[in-house]
This record gives sequence, C-alpha cells and structure tokens, in this order.
Amino acid sequence: MKKLLAVLLLFCAAAAWAEGTRTWQQSRFEEFQKGTAKGVAIESRGALVPAPAFPSISTTPSTYLWAVAADGDGNVYAAAGAPARVYRVGKDGRATVIFKPEELQVQALAMGAGGAIFAATSPDGKVYRITPAKDAKAAASKEESRGGEMPVDPAWTAAVYFEPRTKYIWDLALDKEGRLYVATGDRGEIFRVTAAGEGAPFFQSDEAHIRTLALDKSGNLIAGSDGNGLIYRISPAGEAFVLYSAPKKEITALAVDGDGNIYASGLGEKRAAPSVVSLPPATTFTATVTAPALQQPGAPPPPAIQPTVSAPPPATLTVAPTSASGGSEIYRIAADGSPRTIWSSREHLVYTLAQGADGRLLAGTGNQGRIFAIAADGSYADLVKASASQVTALAKAPGGGWYAATSNLGKIFRVATTGENEATFESDVFDARIFSRWGQLEARGTGAFAIHARSGNVDNPERNWSPWRKVDLERGGQVDAPPARFLQWKVALKAGATPARLESVTVNYRPKNVAPQVDDVAVQPGARFQAVPKPSTDSVPVNVGASSNTQPPQRFEAQVPAMRDKGSVAARWTARDENDDDLVFSLYFRGDGESRWKLLKDKISDKFYSWDASLLPDGGYTLKVVASDAPSNSAADALEDSRESTRFELDTTPPRIVGLSATRTAGGLRVTFRAEDSFSPVKRAEYSLDAGEWQLVEPVGGIADSVTESYEFTVPLPAGAAGEHVVAVRAYDRYDNLGAAKAVVP
Repeated sequence: MKKLLAVLLLFCAAAAWAEGTRTWQQSRFEEFQKGTAKGVAIESRGALVPAPAFPSISTTPSTYLWAVAADGDGNVYAAAGAPARVYRVGKDGRATVIFKPEELQVQALAMGAGGAIFAATSPDGKVYRITPAKDAKAAASKEESRGGEMPVDPAWTAAVYFEPRTKYIWDLALDKEGRLYVATGDRGEIFRVTAAGEGAPFFQSDEAHIRTLALDKSGNLIAGSDGNGLIYRISPAGEAFVLYSAPKKEITALAVDGDGNIYASGLGEKRAAPSVVSLPPATTFTATVTAPALQQPGAPPPPAIQPTVSAPPPATLTVAPTSASGGSEIYRIAADGSPRTIWSSREHLVYTLAQGADGRLLAGTGNQGRIFAIAADGSYADLVKASASQVTALAKAPGGGWYAATSNLGKIFRVATTGENEATFESDVFDARIFSRWGQLEARGTGAFAIHARSGNVDNPERNWSPWRKVDLERGGQVDAPPARFLQWKVALKAGATPARLESVTVNYRPKNVAPQVDDVAVQPGARFQAVPKPSTDSVPVNVGASSNTQPPQRFEAQVPAMRDKGSVAARWTARDENDDDLVFSLYFRGDGESRWKLLKDKISDKFYSWDASLLPDGGYTLKVVASDAPSNSAADALEDSRESTRFELDTTPPRIVGLSATRTAGGLRVTFRAEDSFSPVKRAEYSLDAGEWQLVEPVGGIADSVTESYEFTVPLPAGAAGEHVVAVRAYDRYDNLGAAKAVVP
C-alpha cells in the first residue's frame, strides 16, 4: 500500500517569519541526481529504488580496459592498454597476466572453444590465440617481476592466429560454427576466419572503419561503422544491407535481444574531418606513423604515437576517453527494420551495450562512469556508478549478472542480480538562503524506508552540522533539526515483501523574516521616467511539470531609462530582501532647515519614480526611500528599512529682469538692468537688438556668481540707424530657467 504522509506545518514562532510556509520538494530525476546514491538507482520517472550490488573485483596496472569476457567457471579476462595486456582474474580475485603483446593496445576479446581466447591488437593489428600451455614446465621462461610489474603467467601461451594486414582491429565476434569475424580499419573491412585459422575478406564497406560487431539469432552479422554511422546486416553469405544511417557519425556498440531487436549507440557529429588530427597537448609523443590513429569511442591510440592520417578519422580521436561533440544516442531497430531513438544524452557518452536479464538494455558510459538500464519505451534508471571515469565493456557473468570493465582507472566490477545489503541515498544540500525553521516532512513511496535529516549554517555538512536524526513518519514527520540555513535528508531503503521505492520527499519550512535593505538612492532633477505597463498575471508563463518547490525564483528587473524633462525630477533606488519578499516603497522629502519628513508618494512597487518639479518650492532637498515587506507579511511581522539621498536642488522659477533701461548715447544705446533670482545664481545674460542674434554680455564685476547681477553695456548702432529700436534682454539661472524683458528706444 502506498505510504502518503502529508501534514500541515504548525509553528509557535517567537520572532517574525517571512511569507508563511514554503516547501522544498524532490521528486524528479534531475533533482535526485544531485544527491549521492549508495546502492540506490534513480529512475528517469522520478523514484529511488534499490540498485544491484556493484563490487570491484580487480584493479589492474593498465589505464584502459577495452574488452571483457568470462568463461563458464567464473574466470574473467580483460583486454587492456597502457600497458597492453590480457589479464585473467580468477574466482578468488587474484589477477595474472596471460598475454603481453608487442603492440600497444589489446582492443578486443572473444571466448573460443576449449578455453581458447582470441585477442586482437592495435596498431598493426593481429589476432592472437591464447591457450593454456600443454606443459607448464616447458613453457616459455617465466618472467620475473621487475619494478613491481606483474609477470606473464607461464601456464598460458599465445600465437598469431590471423593477421589481416590492416592497421586497426576494433572488434571480434564468434558465430555458432566457431568462425571468427574481425572488424578492422582503416579500409573498413570485415574478415572471417574459419575454425582452422584460414581467413579471408568477408565484407568490404565504403566506410573507413568497422567499429563494432554483433550476431543475431539467425546468424546474421550486425556491424556498425565510423564515418557515416551506418548499421549493416550481413548474411552468412556476405550479402549486406544498410539497416540504418544514424544521425551520429560513429556507432560505438551493438546489442541484440531475443526478439530480434537491435540496439546501437552513436556519438560524434557528422562533419568533414581534418586531414591532420591534433592530440591533446598534455601527452608527449615520440614516434610517427602514416595511418589514422583511430581508437575506441574516445579511446587512445597508443600513447607513443603522433598520427598523420590518410583516411577520415572518427570524431573521438583522443588520447583518453573524453567528450564528443553532440553527446550520445541509443537507437532501437525493431525486428521489422523500423528505427527510433530511445535514449540520448549530451553529458554521457555510451561505450558499450548489453542486453540485461530483465529485458532492459544496459549502457556503460563516460565520463562519469555510470551504467544506465534503459527500457524499450525509453524510460531508464541511473543504475550504478563506478569509481572510474568510463565504463568501456560489459560481459555476461556465469550464474547471472554482468562484468563491467572500466578505464581511468582500469578496473573490473561485477553487476550483481541482487541488491546491496544497505541502500542509502543522501539528498543534495538545500539552501533556504536564510535562517529557517523546519516543519514536517512528507514522503511518498512504497515498501519500507527510513528517513533522517540534519541541518547547519555552512554549505559543507561535514563542518559542524547537527547529527542525523530520524524523521518519525508515523507521528507526523516533524523534522527534528535545529533552525538553520541549510538542510539535508537521507533515506535507507530496506528489504521486505514489497520492494522499497521512494518517489517524493517534501520538507516544509519557514524562513525568518529579515528587514529589506535599501542600498542606494539617486535623484536627478531635469529627468523623468516613462510609464511602464504592468504585466498581467494571466500572461505569466507556467512551467508545466516543474517541481512544486515554493522557494521564490530569482527576480529579474529590467532597467527603465530616464528621459530629459526640465520640469521633472527622477529618483531611482536599489533594494533587496533576503526573503525574496515583495516590497513596497514610500518616498519622503525634507527641505533645507526643515525637521520633519513630508510624504511625497507611497505604495510604489517599482524602484523608480518621477514627479513634477514645480510641486516643491525652489530650494535644497533630501529624499528618503522607505522599503517595507508588508505585501508578503502580516502587519505585525512586516519590517522596514530606509535610506536618504544626497542633497539635491530644485529651481523652477526664472530670474526677474529689473530696471531695464536703454538710452541713446554718442556711441549707440546705453543699456542697464539687474537680473534677480530667488534661489540660484544668475549664470549668464544676453541681448538682442531689433530681433538680431543674441549676444552675450558680462555682469558688472565680470563674474556671474550671485543671485543678483547688474549689467551695464553699450550696444553700437550701425551708421544711419535712425528711428525707433527694440532692445531685448534675457537671463538664465544655474538651472537654465529663463527670464526676459524688452525696452523700446524712440
């Protein structure tokens, strides 16, 4: 029966708490993936379930393991590079080297009849047959361990079985008749070698490389290429048919299920390859060859090679497994030949595929070392995570389960059919962004599970957080963690008649209310803001399917530009609230020499305001902005903050022209007047004779720096300029207010 614990949050708060109760919910794959799983798988539909046990059974000296196989007795064999080896790991976990080639990589393995092992090397590819020595005492002289290097086990011998005389061998496959298929590059050939060791070309493609092989139940060979991402079906007679041209350029792995469905993984964007491939600068190279240094998806050509290519190389040509442009995709080609994409990721690169016993497809990926279990409908689970960067090979284990080989580091793991003894999951650390009180926890799921919680005031839980305390789901689910800024929960999934499954966890909390903060206030006389239309709440987009967390999102506030307007005053301020409360603002002003603040405007929701400058008499002023979080809190809990602007001046009254007089003299017209302003100094004065151009005049004393300035000057008259004249004068104060007058001279 489903367990649903939903309880209202009750508080007896001694202090003010902001905007009521909020929730932190985790129920989606993306949210669970941020946590730490130990023996827990994360389903794409949003659930935590027990994962199969995933023990490490061997760590090899090699950096890369490219292939893995197992015999009926439970011995595991791994093909390695850097250094090139074939390792045998016995049932007791003891690892030995059974093959040490001269080549730089052992790229592929196949288990033959009678305990024989076929191993393919690169570059200058050869296929070796490795068998137990008939006479261990007469075997090649036993190598001694040098400098800690693992010696070759003399109980095994190796000989060249087939040499295709091509640069690279990428994969091997054995059919029911014991015939060995060899996928090669750089000519894109597949060879078939009989049980007697006689080999011949079987299929020639127009691709540069055949990357991976598989066999279907009818004995057809399935092959994937690099270059155009082609998937071929080739009959035992050698007749080929392209099943699918994938959107990706390189097919990295193939798997076939019992119903005849084919699964293929692809990576790399289809594009023209450069004629010369540059390798990462971190690796030092000492030799040069003239063939393409292609490797496993993201796999290295041997570390001592600097290649110059003559055929198009794959997009993943690098020294170590790494990211490929465009990510990875998995395709399902049904038995009737119809293809579709069932899984894709821009983050995880698929290196290997295998068909699981439960019908789901297993995909080994990098560069986070994860194995995904993918259903035919595209749903999937993040099954296990290796302590290595890439899962590069999978092989069926006798008695059930799988062996997984990894690179960076070269390890072998076992994917068991049963779960871990203890399956736990720790959520990511939740940041409430402010000191908060924790309420009750709601958990939805099935089976038996136990949840604990802890809190702290630093983002690292290992730095003096509270201890884990169990959340009693049967008694309301109260989180017994002290009020703090950060919170974390963990769950233990327990074995029982009903499989444990956790689908959702919701924590109720209430942040402590903190007063808003006004950071800056700027006032600009002679400017105004245009009215900005308020968006309708009906038009706010809704993210359907998003988490129902009630923690408010980050706010985005567009900057509204101010326009010049001599008769207006514009004010802008910045304010913030740690609770992300809605804020409302009030503006107050106070003139020079005044003691009381007067309200200018209240209930402002924007962080800007402009008003008519003539509403205030000329003079010096200070503006105060008061911010309140009342819209998000009760009247008793609302808090305020305020900040004053620097002093600013307003002057909307023009200077007055007093005592304007213009009289004739021998030199022209003698003009006198005074310019008087009630507040700011007179800045300049000008005159015009008979509607002529304006001419600047200086005050008596030569400097315009006073609220009253006197002017005396002579206006020359042109020769023969008899008759009536009009003299106009005007004066500007510091704020460009204009006063004017005229005099008529008979």
